[in-house]
Amino acid sequence: MPAFPLVDTHLHIWNLDRLRYPWLAGVPMLNKPHLIEDYRRACGPIAVAKMVFLQCECEPAQFQAEADWVTEVAQADPRIRGIVPWAPLEKGEGAGADLARLAANPLVKGIRRIIQFEADPDFCLRPDFARGVQLLPQYGLSFDLCINHTQLANTIKLVRQCPGVSFVLDHIGKPDIKAGRLDPWRAELRELAAMPNVWCKLSGLVTEADHAAWTPAGLQPYIEHVIACFGFGRVMFGGDWPVSTQATDYPRWVRTLDAALPGATPAELRQLYVTNAEAFYRV
Repeated sequence: MPAFPLVDTHLHIWNLDRLRYPWLAGVPMLNKPHLIEDYRRACGPIAVAKMVFLQCECEPAQFQAEADWVTEVAQADPRIRGIVPWAPLEKGEGAGADLARLAANPLVKGIRRIIQFEADPDFCLRPDFARGVQLLPQYGLSFDLCINHTQLANTIKLVRQCPGVSFVLDHIGKPDIKAGRLDPWRAELRELAAMPNVWCKLSGLVTEADHAAWTPAGLQPYIEHVIACFGFGRVMFGGDWPVSTQATDYPRWVRTLDAALPGATPAELRQLYVTNAEAFYRV
């Protein structure tokens, strides 16, 4: 286990009394409030020094309200150092006003869109969406890529259009771990990692595996390949709580990741668990 407090780059919390999350109706296990005090309990013995909140796919019209609510929560738990909300990037140049309003909040560090959920497989290549992504550096914002492995090829094309944007790939691109499939994810991840403005989160692996029967050995080739592609200089830890509770508790995920890196030096582990996150999200 890490001998120092972590930075968790992927925290979700939601309050069903404040906001609407239509997708939760299809996931009964998660369809209840998950608040910051629940997260504190879930961490158990794991010391977490800082967290970055990631948008939780509330009703799109409520994206500003979600950022405002989490800002309130951060007053009660100042370990929340960053917020990554949703924004209507498909408006292209028209997204500027929304981005300016979000970026006026010093806690807002980037934008995330769950491209995986878009019905159009070419959504991320639409010119207006790409233009919206290209605007982000003007507001000091990064972009979290949330896709599955079938969308990596198009994601590479998007990133090539946005050399000035800092990207982080959530959940290592969601490879098909449950089926043990490595290709073409393996080659496409290497191609994505060749672009120096892309980072990667070691998060969400267990929910892409068999929720009830995953093993550390089944995750190992995926973790090793991420490190081979990005090195320890562009990877960061993410807890993905509470989505991850479908397959693991929080301490088990930290123990699993830590055990998967037996050759890592203390300095490399600190990069993974702390300093890369601080640099990327400016926390």
